[in-house]
Parts: sequence; structure tokens; C-alpha cells
Amino acid sequence: MDRNQSAITTFILLGFGNLFEVRVSFFILFLVIYTLSIGGNLFIVFLVMVDRHLHTPMYFFLVNLSCLETCYISTILPKMLASFLTGDRSISIEGCITQYYFFGFFAATECYLLAVMSYDRYLAICKPLHYTSLMNGRHCLQLAFTSWMSGFLTNTIITSCMVKLAFCGPKEIDNFFCDIYPVVNLSCSNNYLVKLVTLILGLMGTGPPFLLTLSSYICILCAILRFESKSSQQKMFSICSSHLIVVTLYYGSIFLIYIVPETETLKELRKIFSLFYTVLTPILNPLIYSLRNRAVKNAFFRCVRKYSNRVS
Repeated sequence: MDRNQSAITTFILLGFGNLFEVRVSFFILFLVIYTLSIGGNLFIVFLVMVDRHLHTPMYFFLVNLSCLETCYISTILPKMLASFLTGDRSISIEGCITQYYFFGFFAATECYLLAVMSYDRYLAICKPLHYTSLMNGRHCLQLAFTSWMSGFLTNTIITSCMVKLAFCGPKEIDNFFCDIYPVVNLSCSNNYLVKLVTLILGLMGTGPPFLLTLSSYICILCAILRFESKSSQQKMFSICSSHLIVVTLYYGSIFLIYIVPETETLKELRKIFSLFYTVLTPILNPLIYSLRNRAVKNAFFRCVRKYSNRVS
């Protein structure tokens, strides 16, 4: 069936429909989350830019991650906030596919960026004598560019297959945003190719970055355990702990949503897990990297003192 013959032009995002009567409270809650997330991530970008002590590969990649999280949460929350405020949960098919495109692009890019950050920590701890030459400015730019382009290409291919689908109804999406499988399953045309491409590219997009991240941290752990000094071990664990927490939260949520077989018990919980890695992770990242990172806290205090002296 041709897409121009589609019987419907909009979808309905059911979201948290059973709690819709408290949508004003939800609007305030998610508005606060959105504001804090945008503010926190932009604060990290600003701090790294103005403090020369943070002009290192680790914080260069952190700036990339913060910029990504700002865009990532902005693909989902504005529409959710509008639906809570107006009560209108409809979204056009074109708008839905566009939302998925940017969501999938940023989600795939985050997998690569987290892998690059773990590789950076691996070189810093396991190859300290070669770190400066291996992680030079040009190499950092190449790794960051590759991460963004990998996410872009992966999801461009998936979405190009997705736009060819026809939708005739039903039109209810049992989620609060347009994810790939809930949308594809509503198609009244053959969706086998889209699911196959999504599966292959999804495995290619998340598998290698996850394995690189996992192998990096195994090597890091082995290297740290070889240190004779307890203080050195604690220092190395402290350096890696922030990134490891972010990686665990992100991949843990993805695993529960996309890998664990769906059951009636998990059906509603999947929305909570989806909420966690699409909405809460972007606000947790700046908090984790700020509160658990001494260099970031020191940079903040230096910045405060610098601008306080200028004012006085």
C-alpha cells in the first residue's frame, strides 16, 4: 500500500494516560526536570570552556556528551510538556517520525561517545606514558566526529526505511514518545524490512560500543588492582566512577527495554525505564559529573572567585 493512501494522518501518544487527571502536576514536575537538565548540561559546557584546567581530552568528550544530552531531552520533553498543558496527545505521522529520527540519532551517538570516554580512561590509566601522544587534539576531534557521524548514518538508514511505511490504523502508541517498534507495529504495510534493518543496525550501533566500554573497564579494573598503594587505587576508582555510573544507568535501561522479553508485568514498567533513560539520564549526568568530580567542583569555585573579584 502506498503511503499517500494512508487512512490516518496522526498518532495518539497514550503516555501515562491513566494518570492524565494530574497532568498539571506532571507538567510542573517535568518542566523542572527539563529546566535543570538544560541548565546543568550547559553549565558544564560553560565551565569547561572558561577553565583552562579542564582543557583535557576527558572534558572535551564530556562537553560533547553534555551538548548531546541537551539535544536528546529536547526531542521528547517539549512535546510531553505541551500534551500535559493542553491535553492534546496527538502527533502527526511526519512529526512522529521526525521525533524518532532525532531521538534515535542522539541515542546511537551517546553509545559511541560513552565508549570513546571509556577508551580515554583506559589510555589514561593503562597507557599513561603514551596518553598525551595517543590522545592529541586531532585524535580527539576524529573520535568525536566519528561518534556523531556513526549515530547520524545509523539512524538515517533506519528512518529512510521507516518513511516508506503506510499507516491505516489503529493509531494509539502506548508510550510517551515515538519509539521505533511501537510505531512500526502500527503500519498496515509490510514492516519486515524495517524491523530487520533496525535489528542489524541496532546491534551494530550498540554492540561494538558496549563491548569496547566493557573491555576498557575490565582492563582498567585489572590495572587498578595491580597498584600497591591504596590511595592510588582510590584515586583511580574516583576518576572512573562518574563515567561508570552513567554507563551502567544508560545501558541498564536499554537492556531492560529492548532486550528483556516483554511480559504483562514488564509492560508498564517499560514506560518507567524509558522515562529513566530518555528524561532522567540527561539530568543525572551533570549532577554525577559535578558532585562526584573534584576537578569540576574546583573549577566551579575558581570561576566563582574569579567573577566575584571582578564584581568587587
